Amino acid sequence: MPPSKKTGAKKAAKKTAKKSAKKSAAKKSSSAVDRAAREWNLDQVMAELEAAGTEQNRKVYPRHGADPDKLFGVSFANYYKIAKDIRPGTGAAHKIAFELWETENHDARVLACMIADPGKMEAADLDRWAGQAGNYIVADAVATLTARTPIAESRVRRWARARDEYTLRCAYTVLANLLKQEAEGEGKSKASRSASRDIPKLDAEELAEHLKTIEDEIHDAFNRTREAMNTCLIALGTYRDDLRDDALAAAGRIGAVDVDHGETGCKTPDAAPYIHKAVEHRKAKKNA
Repeated sequence: MPPSKKTGAKKAAKKTAKKSAKKSAAKKSSSAVDRAAREWNLDQVMAELEAAGTEQNRKVYPRHGADPDKLFGVSFANYYKIAKDIRPGTGAAHKIAFELWETENHDARVLACMIADPGKMEAADLDRWAGQAGNYIVADAVATLTARTPIAESRVRRWARARDEYTLRCAYTVLANLLKQEAEGEGKSKASRSASRDIPKLDAEELAEHLKTIEDEIHDAFNRTREAMNTCLIALGTYRDDLRDDALAAAGRIGAVDVDHGETGCKTPDAAPYIHKAVEHRKAKKNA
């Protein structure tokens, strides 16, 4: 019995859909190959950054400490897009990261921290980048990179003794990141973690010492260091069950932390209520 017109139409539609899917996959594959084959250099990356900058961001970022004369005004969404395109390259990304840093351009330095290889960063280079950060946005980018390196804990110990605002900020921002990584890494297989560093249990006695330093020094610390210390205090109370009571008690004694955020709408959260809220959120997420 010959197939109906309806059955024939269905087969034709399926065949067309398969061809379309194959073409789409081939196009994606070709695009990925093109990106991987591209030879990136400093001039090309700087041109990409400049093209991605906006006038609005060039007005906003100086309010957060960026030098208006060394700024393109790139959004973080576009940083990630550019970083994604550079990462699949020919192994030049790490080298370009150092070249980007040396330009002293704000956007170039943020991107440098995104494309540098955490496993290849040396202590002296991280120390230099932390000391040259110049504003809290770049300092946080350096800290995020550092937290993914195998020598993160050693940088926290060294930088916590520093006497400049942004290196000190890096110390407490790295520690906050490590506490979060430790909490999120519990129960995960080694293969699912970052290839550049394992996530060991952070020493409770050493964390208690950092907590004491925060309590003793936060009100006399540099402006943006105070902010990072407060964030680290919140991380200690949120991610470490064994130190939560101590963190909450310290937060009560510290009280409100005054941070000058300049001409921005940013505010500094009170640590104790934030910890309680964050812990409840984590519990709800875990039980969901």
